Amino acid sequence: MNTREVTNNGDHINGMVPRLFEIRDLSWETGDGSVFSWTLESRDTGPFSFKPGQFNMLYTYGVGEVAISISGDSESGELVHTIRAVGSVTNAMQQLKPGYTVGLRGPFGNEWPVEKAHGKDLLIIAGGVGLAPLRPIVYYALQHLDRFNRVNLLYGTRTPLDILYRDELEVWQHKKKIYVAITVDRAPATWRGDVGVVTNLIAKAEFDPQNTIAMICGPEVMMTFSEMALLKAGLGKDQIYLSIERNMKCAIGQCGHCQWGPYFICKDGPVFRTDQVEPYLQVREL
Repeated sequence: MNTREVTNNGDHINGMVPRLFEIRDLSWETGDGSVFSWTLESRDTGPFSFKPGQFNMLYTYGVGEVAISISGDSESGELVHTIRAVGSVTNAMQQLKPGYTVGLRGPFGNEWPVEKAHGKDLLIIAGGVGLAPLRPIVYYALQHLDRFNRVNLLYGTRTPLDILYRDELEVWQHKKKIYVAITVDRAPATWRGDVGVVTNLIAKAEFDPQNTIAMICGPEVMMTFSEMALLKAGLGKDQIYLSIERNMKCAIGQCGHCQWGPYFICKDGPVFRTDQVEPYLQVREL
């Protein structure tokens, strides 16, 4: 089977063969260069479609493959991946420049339940690189603000240098009907924003607890405390969705590497309603 025969729907047969994509654009997202974004363009077939919340398996030739959330605009079809260099594969990816070819399998996984937020308040809570899987939801919300009552984006990072999509965040902060708040764990004296954990921002957001859908992505400890804060604020567990990031290998639920309790994150997730998975967030061995 050659790459031209591969579809982009992640089915169990063709989903194991990478398609060829070229790095069309590269942008550095953080001050230390550890986080970067690729805009990819197909070299072998037509347009690539995906839904907010899904991920792809990106393959660097001669090194290996890694699961990366899609952080582009699902409606325009622009395929963007934001990557943090933390291991052998992503460190090799950090060295690639525009024009290089990489392999891609996907898209895989389920999507953020954006339709459930129509006619309600949408609360987006992101921690660190967790903003990347939520970015397609922000794009969708900005393009369809009339479908929501209020939209809140609460974002926390370690330092100002770790803030992703800085230029976009500045634009979003000036949009009507969307509230954007950013906090950092620690900052220099020149920082004029909030300092503290992202849960501190919840009290500043305007939303109706009985009529809100919350979507959260970030470190698991951050998601756990965000869930606790939202429950205290009056949301139900069936109103809160999390994106779980675990090390995935095959992406089709066959290798068992990402098994999490009764779930395989690659095919049952990565998006879960909190009442489905709350018991497993408390088990450190999982």
